Amino acid sequence: MEDLLRLVHIIGATVLFGTGAGIAFFMVMAHRTRNPAIIAHVGGTVVVADTVFTATAVVLQPITGAWLAHEIGWSLWEGWIVLSLTLYVVTGLFWLPVVYIQIVMRDLARSAASSGAALPARYFRLYRIWFACGFPAFFSVLAIFWLMLTKPAIQLF
Repeated sequence: MEDLLRLVHIIGATVLFGTGAGIAFFMVMAHRTRNPAIIAHVGGTVVVADTVFTATAVVLQPITGAWLAHEIGWSLWEGWIVLSLTLYVVTGLFWLPVVYIQIVMRDLARSAASSGAALPARYFRLYRIWFACGFPAFFSVLAIFWLMLTKPAIQLF
């Protein structure tokens, strides 16, 4: 059971990281075209991917992690686990606004594409916020990977 849980947990972490990196790459590449139709299309795909893959993994990761810790006999109060969970929350605090921003950016691009207009200034403001939110989330996930692999002895209390 432990090996199966570990596998599911690793797959979930991979989906979170891979989907996040893929979404970021494709959104940046679409944005660089400044073409509302392309941005609208990619934005629509990104919203679906975030809903289907990222959101599912976001829910399953803490469940599989807690279950795995229980199976192995680790306390959820071990320093590296507490720090991992804290970073997971930090990631979520940056991811949730990004999901909303992606939806608004997609809708703004759809509107511009259907009317033949240029992208509005609001789109570019939201893009800058979206882009900035990616860095703390990305580095938090990298830190979680490091913590899961090394399990350092961290005394928090």
